Amino acid sequence: MSSVQTIPVSEDDADIRLDRWFKRHFPQLGHGRLEKLLRTGQVRVDGARAKANDRLAAGQQIRVPPLPDEPAEPAPRTPGQAEKVLVTELKKRILFMDDWIIALDKPHGVAVQGGSGQTRHIDGVLDELMMGQKERPRLVHRLDKDTSGVLVLARTSASAAALAESFRHRNAKKFYWALTVGAPEPRNGTVDKPLLKIAAEGGERVAHDEDDGKRAVTRYATIESAGKRAAWVGLMPLTGRTHQLRVHLAMIGTPIMGDRKYGGEGAYLPGMLGKKLHLHARRLILPHPKHGAIDVTAPLPSHMLETWKLFGFDPSDRKDPFGEDA
Repeated sequence: MSSVQTIPVSEDDADIRLDRWFKRHFPQLGHGRLEKLLRTGQVRVDGARAKANDRLAAGQQIRVPPLPDEPAEPAPRTPGQAEKVLVTELKKRILFMDDWIIALDKPHGVAVQGGSGQTRHIDGVLDELMMGQKERPRLVHRLDKDTSGVLVLARTSASAAALAESFRHRNAKKFYWALTVGAPEPRNGTVDKPLLKIAAEGGERVAHDEDDGKRAVTRYATIESAGKRAAWVGLMPLTGRTHQLRVHLAMIGTPIMGDRKYGGEGAYLPGMLGKKLHLHARRLILPHPKHGAIDVTAPLPSHMLETWKLFGFDPSDRKDPFGEDA
């Protein structure tokens, strides 16, 4: 990037730290370089000097100075045994790959980024996923640690910028499958309830808040049900709030199986041993950075497939409930 830009903070980026915003939108910029740009006043928020840990608000204007197109040369490193195992697993789970994109089937229980207590995460092994490219892959969106399914990585800085734009402007269509405890009534519908991040014991959580929450919209459709005991539900988020699908389904009285955080004990079925979250990023359709579009589907993880068999649900040869072929 060879010129100064002024970029408004979108609603999807509200309440994140400034350094996280840069990592999301300009992944080629290292933290040390960002700190220098902040110290010298080259990066500003609403015309004022800013700090890396400043929280952003929707509509604020971020001044971005000219930045390098290529990432800094990564420091040599030797992956540990746990990382090697993860890399081997991820390579087996590649759903699509070309010179611009890698689409992975992210395993349940693997974090996308590091955090408190997270020593095994995808961000930590991106160097080992270069696979012939000169650049380190970049994360362009996220899934919760316990959500499985389609996760896209950008293989170049140019494709990272293009993909980030697609997610920012909601040009990406995301489809999820979930097992709910109880069957939604009505069977198909839309949940349009604003959500707000709040501090809570044990970490951050999200709650419904009509006054201060940000708009969150989820379409849902029941694909099949086991009476009123449980249901296989298709989900299409129209906004991208943290934990949106989990909170919205809990709000309508049908929490996702295994989601103790938002469903409590009501997120488990009596007599069933499985405790894992039953939420899967089934399909992603988004513009390709260079040509056309990509359409990627991930198979159900083993713990959900076992539950499907238990209820007699057949995930093969299914139409997407929102009109797209699955």
